[in-house]
Amino acid sequence: MKTCLHAFAMCQSMFCAIPFPFQIWDEKARGKMLLFLPLVGLEIGILWAVLAWLCRLLSLPSLVSGLFLSAWPYFSTGFIHLDGFMDVTDAVKSCREPARRREILKDSHVGSFAVIGVAMLILAQFTFFSSARENTDFRILILIPAVSRCCSALAVTGLKPMPTSQYAAQEKPKSHLIVLSTVLFVLTAAGILICGKGGLALAGCMAGYALALRRGYRSLEGMNGDIAGYALTIGELCGAAAACLI
Repeated sequence: MKTCLHAFAMCQSMFCAIPFPFQIWDEKARGKMLLFLPLVGLEIGILWAVLAWLCRLLSLPSLVSGLFLSAWPYFSTGFIHLDGFMDVTDAVKSCREPARRREILKDSHVGSFAVIGVAMLILAQFTFFSSARENTDFRILILIPAVSRCCSALAVTGLKPMPTSQYAAQEKPKSHLIVLSTVLFVLTAAGILICGKGGLALAGCMAGYALALRRGYRSLEGMNGDIAGYALTIGELCGAAAACLI
């Protein structure tokens, strides 16, 4: 139990900017960190849905609501996943050989493809939330970040890592894949039961994640945290788009 608590605290501190009561690093708990990534997503999602409810309660203009709702996923994570999105966009869009793409991935400089990509990403998210229907069931926002992070945990656990990835030397028990797959199924079922057809937004999130993951993984010939962040960001955009348009 103590190891699990430490793993959750480590996951929260690393992948979320929301203040946490204490910070700790327990090397024994490192292998279980990814199991708690969906829980961190659930925390972010609850606050995302509360923010949407407050925007409606205060009858804020659609553009103002769109600004708050589109910005929350980035601010709540300290832009860590957006950073991964920019790095992978630069590498993939360079159209170089895989070895050179991996070098670009680790380059600290920001390229033009990353700037264009992040501008289009933020503009798209802002547009979808600003044009959301009045009857949009924003309760689904609780589950979208949890589903996207569950997909990330599955991808990092199940796919071949890059040699330079922090996850390359980390043990990944197959039992973790079973646990994460079960969690993903439960989250999807909960979304459909709670939100009805609005639960289809989770399918949009998973589809967007899968397509982005395929692009990043095949282009860079391996999995790492940047690709997870890249796919997570696109997956959440697709989930938000589906929620606002359904």
